[in-house]
Order: sequence, then structure tokens, then C-alpha cells
Amino acid sequence: MRSPRLTSVLGLGLAVAFTICFVTGLLSHFIQHPPAWFWWPSRPVGLYRFTQGLHVVTGLACVPLLGAKLWSVYPRLFGWPPARDPAHAIERLSIAALVAASLFQIVSGILNISRWYTPMPFFFTAGHYWSAWLAVGALLAHIGVKLPIVRRALTRPIPDRTGPGALSRRGLFGAVGAAAGVITLATAGQTVAPLSRISVLAPRRPGTGPQQVPVNKTAGGAGVRETALSPSYRMTVVGPARTVSLTLAELTAMPQHTVILPISCVEGWSATGTWTGVRLRDLAELAGVDPDDALAYVESLEVRGRYRTSTVPPPHVRDAFTLIALRLGGEPLHPDHGYPARLIAPNRPGVLQTKWVTRITIRSGS
Repeated sequence: MRSPRLTSVLGLGLAVAFTICFVTGLLSHFIQHPPAWFWWPSRPVGLYRFTQGLHVVTGLACVPLLGAKLWSVYPRLFGWPPARDPAHAIERLSIAALVAASLFQIVSGILNISRWYTPMPFFFTAGHYWSAWLAVGALLAHIGVKLPIVRRALTRPIPDRTGPGALSRRGLFGAVGAAAGVITLATAGQTVAPLSRISVLAPRRPGTGPQQVPVNKTAGGAGVRETALSPSYRMTVVGPARTVSLTLAELTAMPQHTVILPISCVEGWSATGTWTGVRLRDLAELAGVDPDDALAYVESLEVRGRYRTSTVPPPHVRDAFTLIALRLGGEPLHPDHGYPARLIAPNRPGVLQTKWVTRITIRSGS
């Protein structure tokens, strides 16, 4: 059972899953914290929904894979002496870094999708991002060291000599695959609506929450309920040519547009809504900026918080699907969905879809 072949096959599966998680997670991080060279399109509208859903589903499927992989090498992890020579010491250190980073990634990821941050005395996004680089670096070093062993194990199959009544190597592979499949089906419904009824482990599912769309942060939790419901609410649109202050009635009197867009969160859940409101490109024109080359800085009524503001790049500002939404499903926005006005744009993470919008600063993006 604890043979090089068993460990190699499990390691290959884990390497594929980790690679998918790393690439999709890196993409999500760059969308939220874009470097100067990064560009992200507004279409197709469901691309981020797919990549982040894949990220979370694959990460959860890693749980049985990593557990079986660690079980297969468990006796060797605590071999004595811990280092026979400098090369062996480097190898052991890389394994220790790989195991620690892998466990950290999976545990912190599960805590994040459950929105349970108490056990994490650090900002999840930063910790998860940097430990991902550590895990991938240690994984590449580990593969480089073990590649000859993996090649021999996979090209020279070892007969399964498991005794009668005992779990065979093939049986173990089947159990791990079945566990990964069950976890996937039990959580994928938060992204794939037809699976929502059987996704009993999904923290958020389509059709739940106010106006049939889940929420992460409520108006009460953000401390904006009173100001959001105040009759004195104004949205200020600031441009290089002019500044305009709009009441909710004036926003409602502007040309209204309706789009069907998903809202997709980093925790992996997504839900489709029918949003109605004012196009952001129309507000850019109102502020005296060419909407085809405009960048918008959107601010919330929230006084503090890492995501109380967001920057909308030119591809999204000029997209006709990008709205300052006033209604959801034909009804005024629920306070927890951002009443009186919120940003909704295609192909962006939910944390960047600013709620309770109070100020938009628009300038040329070139």
C-alpha cells in the first residue's frame, strides 16, 4: 500500500489540482490587486464565475487527495536521523515547507469560504497569496528531487499483493476519488445552480438570501443602514469638467437599463440576478469624460473596510452591462444588497461590486 507507485499516482493528482488552484487563485488576486501590466476583460460575463468556482471546488477536492498522500508517506516524514547529509537536509526542509504550506492553504481556504476568520490572526488574502507561492516553490523542488523515483514507479508497476479482506491499492484510489467526487457535488451547487439541491455542504446557494441572491455583508454589519435609508442621500459624480450631485429620484429619472448578470464571490458562490439602473458610461458622460476611455473610482457609504472602494477599469466602464444598479429582480435593492445604489459589472469579483455607492470619481483612463 505505502509504495512508490501509490505515492506517485496520488502526487500526480495533487500536483494537477494544486496547479489549477494556483493559476485560478493567482488570477483572482490580480483582478483584485492588479499590477500595472495586468488586463482583465469585461466579457464573457461569467468567466470569473467559472474560474473562481473551479478554484474553490478543486481546492476542496484536494482535501482527500492531500490526506491520502500524507498517509502514504507518513512513516518517512519522521525518519531518523532527520538529515544524513546537506543534500538530504535540503530535501527534508523542502518537504517540511511543502507540507506546512499545503495544509495552511487548504485549512485557511476552508475557513474563508465558511467566513470564519477568528482562528486567522492575519488578513486572509495576503496570507493565502504568499503561502501559495511557498507551496508551489516547494512543490517544484520536490518534483525535481523525486522525478526519477516517480518515473520508475509509473513505468514499472508494482503488483498489488494486498491480502484477502484488506483494502487494495486500487480500492484506496477508488475511495479517494469517490471522496473527492462527493465533496465536489456537495459544494459545486453554490456555483452550478442545477446542483444546488444536493450541494448540502455549500455555504451559499442560489435562491437564498434577500431577493433570492446571497449576501456576505449586511447593511447593519457595515454600519450603513441609517445613512443608506436616509432621505438626504446623494450620489456625487466627480469629473474633470464638472461635479454633479444626484438624489435617488434624479438617478431613477435617468435612462434605466436592465441586464442579467451573475454576482460571483471569492468564496466560490455565485448567483444570477436581473439588475436595473443607470449605465456607468452614462455617468461618465455626465461628468464630462469620454466613456470609451474612462476609469472610475467608486466609494461606499461604509466608513472603513478593505473593500469600501473599488476601481473600475476602462473595459468595464465602457461596457453597456456595467450599471449603478437601483433595482434587483424588478424591486428596489434590499438594504443588504446595497440600497439605494450599488455597482454591478460583468466579470468581476463580488468584493469589487461596491454596495451603498455614495461617490464616483471619473477620469480619463489613458
